[in-house]
Order: sequence, then structure tokens, then C-alpha cells
Amino acid sequence: MSERKPQTDTKVPIGPGTRVTLNFSIRLDDGELIDSTNGRAAVFEVGDGNLLPGFERALFGMVAGARQSLHLVPDKAFGSHNPENVQMMKRSAFGDEIEPSVGLIVSFADQQKAELPGVVNRLVGELVEVDFNHPLAGRTIGFDVEILQVEQVSNEILRV
Repeated sequence: MSERKPQTDTKVPIGPGTRVTLNFSIRLDDGELIDSTNGRAAVFEVGDGNLLPGFERALFGMVAGARQSLHLVPDKAFGSHNPENVQMMKRSAFGDEIEPSVGLIVSFADQQKAELPGVVNRLVGELVEVDFNHPLAGRTIGFDVEILQVEQVSNEILRV
């Protein structure tokens, strides 16, 4: 990767090798606000993992000063709801400290010891249904952005 002094001219389009300063808000189709920078600019570099790839790709080609409202379908946002990520578990898996209740967010470790949060959907006798899908999976997302600055920070090529 070749580093160079950031170029901040307003004609630099968002793409691989750029650092982007932006304001954004994320809403559901019904208008419910999910996340926002609240007027405090956020900064990310394309490909750094701070934004989901679908959100990043939706910004490609935009330049400083651009404002846009985007609608991202589930596959471009938080993914489709996968029924295989809904699991029935024994109440005993929660230990004595946790009393499962509908809506409770619980966290387990996956096989790689990474945190795996889930939401309790329902209680059925001694079983607890836990949904490990992202809470916004299956939802179309409204993404309002204002691009404040785009800097070319490297000549890196995006590898997908």
C-alpha cells in the first residue's frame, strides 16, 4: 500500500483509498430513528470495517458537499432474517443469575469465543427461543448522508 499526503479537493469521489467525514442518520421505513451522528461528524476509511460494506458501496462516487437519502434493502444493510439463527435452548443454559424474559438481550460466546448477542423471543415451558439474527435483519433501512470531506489517503485497491 502506497501512502501519500491526503488530498482534500472537493472533486475526490468516495471509493477505495479514501477517508470520509460525514453526518448520517439511519431510519426504519416507518421513520423510527435507529442511529445518528447527531451533528458530530463521523470519520471512516473505506474498507476499515466501521460501516457495513453495503453502506460504504452506496456512498461510492459521492463527493464533499453531497447530500443524499438512500434506501438499502436487507441484503445491502443488515442481511436477511435467517430462521436458522433462531434457536430453542434449555432454561438451564442461562444459569441461575439470569431469568429469561421476552425481549431480554443475552450474550453467548460462539465457537471462536466471539460475543454472540441474541434476543429472547418467547418462553415455552423449560425452553427459551433466542433469535441470534441482527435486530435489523430483514428490514429496509433509510440512510440519510451529508458528505463533509473526502480525502484520498492511499492508492489501495478494494479487494472483495
